[in-house]
Amino acid sequence: MAPLRAPALVPILLRGLGQVGGTHINPWGARAPKSRVPLKTPVPFVIIHHTEGNPCTSQASCSRQVKGIQNYHMNTQRWSDIGYNFLIGEDGNVYEGRGWSTMGAHAKNWNSKSLGFSFLGSFTSRVPNNAALNAGKSLIQCAVSKGFLSRSYTLKGHRNVNPTSCPGNALYGVISKWPRFKA
Repeated sequence: MAPLRAPALVPILLRGLGQVGGTHINPWGARAPKSRVPLKTPVPFVIIHHTEGNPCTSQASCSRQVKGIQNYHMNTQRWSDIGYNFLIGEDGNVYEGRGWSTMGAHAKNWNSKSLGFSFLGSFTSRVPNNAALNAGKSLIQCAVSKGFLSRSYTLKGHRNVNPTSCPGNALYGVISKWPRFKA
């Protein structure tokens, strides 16, 4: 199987919980998490999800969706933060959720040994656009190169680890052909 091939750089919009040169950076309007549980890295698994929401193709619309997901997870689900480590928009950007070093809340019994990457939108009957797919591939490469994901990682869809249709049939069909995928 050929290795993942994608652009070397992926734009990641950070939560903005820090400062750069004295300026508070908050590109998608993240709330501070209520708490954090450290994630022991590198993890052996990456789990792909979809959010089942509307598609987003601009930074503004994707940022609104990510903020809405965070509010739902924190207010309705009563989680400490957004469940995913990163979210991927059809604008080609990656949005930081819990980030590299915090355990997610995306796949029961798998959170302590995986990173959760979710594509923004519903991908039951259509696949994400190339901008999103390339960003997803680049994010996986980035996780490996930065040492957060094991070089011998296994890629799974959410449905492979929990009883769900996530990440949608169309997206599942795509990721099942990516290197290191195992049902």
